[in-house]
Amino acid sequence: MTQIRHAPVAPTRTQLLAPGGMIDAHRHDDHQIVYAGRGVLAVTTSSGSWVAPGNRAIWVPAGTVHAHQAHGEIELHLVGLPATDNPLGLDAPTVLAVGPLLRELIIAYTRTPDDDTPERSRLRAVLLDQLRASPQQPLHLPTPASPPLRALREILHADPADNRTLDELGRQVGASSRTLPRLFRSDLGMTFPQWRTQLRLQHALVLLADKEPVTTVAHQCGWSSASAFIDVFRHTFGHTPGSHPAK
Repeated sequence: MTQIRHAPVAPTRTQLLAPGGMIDAHRHDDHQIVYAGRGVLAVTTSSGSWVAPGNRAIWVPAGTVHAHQAHGEIELHLVGLPATDNPLGLDAPTVLAVGPLLRELIIAYTRTPDDDTPERSRLRAVLLDQLRASPQQPLHLPTPASPPLRALREILHADPADNRTLDELGRQVGASSRTLPRLFRSDLGMTFPQWRTQLRLQHALVLLADKEPVTTVAHQCGWSSASAFIDVFRHTFGHTPGSHPAK
C-alpha cells in the first residue's frame, strides 16, 4: 500500500517543477490554493483530476489527498490557509478563474512567505477578497468507479481522438447502450459527450504546454477541424489556444 505523506501545515511558497515533474500524493490539515504561473498543472485525487493553465488556480480543501504533475516548465505558487479560514465555502477541489489582479497577488504573496509585516497581512486580505469574487470553472474530470466506465476511460485516455459512438464503445467494454448512459449520470453526474469533451480539453492543455501546434492538438484530441477545437477552447477558457497563457 502506498504511503500517503501527511504535511500538517500547507506551505506558502513558490516552487519550480521541470516538465513531467511530480509531487507525490500527500495531504494537509490546511486548505491550499495551487497556481501555476507558468506551464500547465494537473492535480489528481481519488475522485478525479483537475488541469489548470496560467489563468486558473485549483482550490484543494484541507484533508484532501492529492498529487501534482507538471506539463511544461511549472512555476508553482502555493498558498496555505488554515482549515478554519475557508473564504470560498468549498469542501471539494475546484478550479477558479484567475484574473490579472489575483495573479499578481498570488505571486507577490508566495514570494515572501516568511514576511509577517502589516503590509503582507493587508496583501493577504485583498487576495482573499479576490478569491471570493473568482468564478468557479467546470474543469473537473471525475474518475469513474464502475468497471465498464473505467474500461472506457482507459480506451479514450489512450486515444482521445477515438470518435466511436457510445454504443460502439459499449460493445468493446461489454455494456449495453442503455447501461452506459445511466452509469454516466449516476457515477459521474454528466453525460458521455460532456465527459469526453472534458477529457479532450485536459489532453489539449497538456499538448499545448508541450508547444504542439494548434492544428496538431485539435486532431490528436478528436476535433474534426482546428476551428471547431478553437471554438470549444475559447468558450471554456475565455481565450484561443493560440494565445494560451504559458508565461
